[in-house]
Amino acid sequence: MAGERARAKAIVSHGSLEDGQWRMEDVTLRPLREGELLVDIIASGVCHTDILFGSLKEGPSLNFLGSKNFDLASSTASSGKPSISGQFFGQSSFANTTIVSQKSVVNANNLFKNRQELELFAPLGCGIQTGAGTIINVAQAGAKDAVVVLGLGGVGLSAIMAAKLLGCQKIIGIDKVSSRLSLAKEIGATHVVNTLELDGSSLVDKVREATDGLGATVTMDTTGVKALTMQGIEFTRNHGKIIQVGSNGLEDLADFPMLLFMVSGKQFLGAVEGGATPSKFIPQLIQWYHEGRFPIDKLIKRFKADEWEKAIHEMHEGETIKPILLW
Repeated sequence: MAGERARAKAIVSHGSLEDGQWRMEDVTLRPLREGELLVDIIASGVCHTDILFGSLKEGPSLNFLGSKNFDLASSTASSGKPSISGQFFGQSSFANTTIVSQKSVVNANNLFKNRQELELFAPLGCGIQTGAGTIINVAQAGAKDAVVVLGLGGVGLSAIMAAKLLGCQKIIGIDKVSSRLSLAKEIGATHVVNTLELDGSSLVDKVREATDGLGATVTMDTTGVKALTMQGIEFTRNHGKIIQVGSNGLEDLADFPMLLFMVSGKQFLGAVEGGATPSKFIPQLIQWYHEGRFPIDKLIKRFKADEWEKAIHEMHEGETIKPILLW
């Protein structure tokens, strides 16, 4: 009907998740503006960063969440109720219909074989792109590199797969969840370290032992845990790169020894979305998946959208690496 606004179901944040302030609600979308598309969401990937940003104190504005999605193509809603804005990464996908900028859309036509594959590709635009892209685009790793990945969630395991794809000499995964360490070995890690089983050694010792005493040439930290970040700086060899892609909060600080960086030539870098151009990189990831070189299906577990609380719980507990919500 002309002039009628689209309606949607959305996971809306009225405050922090731990305070029980997230709810599934009916919302009414505002009219489209120039350069925007109305999109039906098939599946949404869930990320730890959704939890972090969705729990920030944003003032009177309400948020609906989600950092990545796949669609058969965030939003502000208005229905006489408080304004709801989807601001994370310029959009929000935790809804069955949403508004997106044309600039944020990747044309997936002819890239997927069926609906199940389309669901599988939901997280490509965030965590998987971030992990793989950081190793490929930011680190520009190669066959001679010794890559260490701190934290083996969706981002970290995607980095492991990318390092394997590039033929890196040493690929070391570090985590405290044994099932994730086993999966890392299955998809490409040459060594794994369980931080709960160091047997009197330090993490620095373990990494140097696995790298012939030299340390990592590329260290990627997905955890944002200061103690791990600082050890990562220490076990990275001279002229190596430490790339930070994880955070526990906006106020987290790390103390950098400036003289050490000056005399060692080490580089400390940040990375956003893996330094990727999504319109080019996502089709490349899909191609690698179809070739059997990038097995993202090993990371995924599907949940109905109304099971979002269970999906988040399993992600936090380490039972599920990358939950996908099906709308």
